[in-house]
Formats: sequence, structure tokens, C-alpha cells
Amino acid sequence: MSNTGMNMRGKITFYEEKNFQGRSYECMSDCSDMTSYLSRCHSCRVESGCFMVYDRPNYMGSQYFMRRGEYADYMSMMGMRDCIRSCRMIPMHRGQFRMKIYERENFGGQSHELMDDCDNIMDRYRMNECQSCNVMDGHWLMYEQPQYRGKQMYMRPGEYRSFRDMGMSGMRFMSMRRISDSCN
Repeated sequence: MSNTGMNMRGKITFYEEKNFQGRSYECMSDCSDMTSYLSRCHSCRVESGCFMVYDRPNYMGSQYFMRRGEYADYMSMMGMRDCIRSCRMIPMHRGQFRMKIYERENFGGQSHELMDDCDNIMDRYRMNECQSCNVMDGHWLMYEQPQYRGKQMYMRPGEYRSFRDMGMSGMRFMSMRRISDSCN
């Protein structure tokens, strides 16, 4: 995928304490381990762009989508059990969105191609679950429950043969949403 039509700018500031207090760390790109900058992180401010934040280093653990705004106490707002340990900036894609979802691992079972958001794969496609996918264009968020609820997983262009092998054992993705330029 080329960078044509993509905006790579984003800025997020993390704070050690709630309500933007304590030491801070400003980030304008991916950061695989924030512990060298902050001992903990309990609030943040997204000035531009969109980010995925993770509760473990190296983009592991629970994922949370953050768009432009202030998160004075994001832990209670989002139900996070731990503080942010890594973050990934999401490049803005302004072209076509395409993703093919599969009912089973390794691109098996029933499949459907999506070009727009899907709030419930059971209602729309009569699929009980999604266990693998191929993201051809754009960046997507997948949700554990219908109506864009529950745990999230960020999907960028590529083949995802097994969500279980990616550390998402036991998760079923039931809704998908495009990440568009509406973040700003």
C-alpha cells in the first residue's frame, strides 16, 4: 500500500496522573514501551490524529482506540485495568476501504467482503463469528460484540489467518468499523 492519500500526523500527550497532572510525555509516532518516559499513565490528551493504546509494552494486551479529545481519567471511562504501556499512531486512509472476513481460521468457512461499517455480522451475513480476515484497503477496528462494543482490535492492511495466534484466544469479533479521517 502506498502513502498516497494518507496523513501521518498525530499528537498525543500522556500524563502520569488523572486530570493531566504529573509528568508528561508527548508522542507523535509509535512508542513500543512508555515505561522509560513515565512510570505510569492515567490520563492523556489527543491533539490530532487517532491512536491505539495498549496496556502492555510492544503493542500487546488490551487495545483502546483514542481520537481527538481529552481523557482526564480514561481508566474508569474505558474500563481499563492497567495503565497505558505502548501506543501506535493510526495513519489516516482517505481512499477505498475493503476487508474480507472469514468465519473460520485460515480463511475458511463462510466469507464476505466489507467496504463499509458492519454493526452486526450475525444480522447482516448470518455469520456466528469472524476468526480470520484479509484487510486489503484502509484501517479497521474490530469489536468483540455487536454495535461496536467490547474489546477492540486494530487491523491494518494485511492477512490475519488466526486471531487466536495473535493472542486473541476465545474472542469472537461481531462488528467492524472503518477508521476514517473523521478522527480530527
